[in-house]
Amino acid sequence: MECTCKEVLENFRKMMVKQADLLICDSKNIEKYIKETYSQYNPETTFIAYGADIKKSILADDDKKVTDWFKEKEVKPKEYYLVVGRFVPENNYETMIREFMKSGTTKDFVIITNVEHNKFYEELKVSTGFEQDKRIKFVGTVYDQELLKKIREQAYAYFHGHEVGGTNPSLLEALASTDLNLLLDVGFNREVAEDGALYWNKGDGNLAGLIEKADSLTDEFIDKYSIKAKSRIENLYSWNYISEKYKRQFMDK
Repeated sequence: MECTCKEVLENFRKMMVKQADLLICDSKNIEKYIKETYSQYNPETTFIAYGADIKKSILADDDKKVTDWFKEKEVKPKEYYLVVGRFVPENNYETMIREFMKSGTTKDFVIITNVEHNKFYEELKVSTGFEQDKRIKFVGTVYDQELLKKIREQAYAYFHGHEVGGTNPSLLEALASTDLNLLLDVGFNREVAEDGALYWNKGDGNLAGLIEKADSLTDEFIDKYSIKAKSRIENLYSWNYISEKYKRQFMDK
């Protein structure tokens, strides 16, 4: 009897867990999942998260590279919601796009991703008609890391729709750079941001309502969330902190 790819992968995971001396998990929820799912092997685990760069962009707001990008994409600083990531269904782009279209915000929705030859992109065109909403802007990819960091810093708010995969690098980068973050309410995201973000679910109208709430927030309110988010990254997710945890882990062994 032939095994499916899913079964082969699961058997591989079981053998890895069974044979490993130590499993380093980048998420507390991943660690919990491993302990519960493979309890028969009594796996030894530890939690060490992924890290993030906490430095601000070296580019000034009026740097030509920055102003040219904004002009080319027809976007204004602090007048857009942002998302950066792989354009795949499990990252809940459909929910974010549908809910944004329902909202009455006058800000743009800037999506930095590669959609060339992407079947999912064409399917969403048909199912949502997002190309008729001028606020929704697919702007391609940005490989210049300092420019990308500046784009994050200049966003009004950041959407994060990932619901699987542990501690996500794009979430860490957003919390380190963007003042206001709107996250899908799942354990992976809450354990990272805690009270440094606002949360939404996939219920009809939930994110649309949160967008309109976010639009009305005062600068003082947003600053409080920004300080909390950046404090989380600096204290628990900076590369210096993470590298020290790895160093101590291996030195102890």
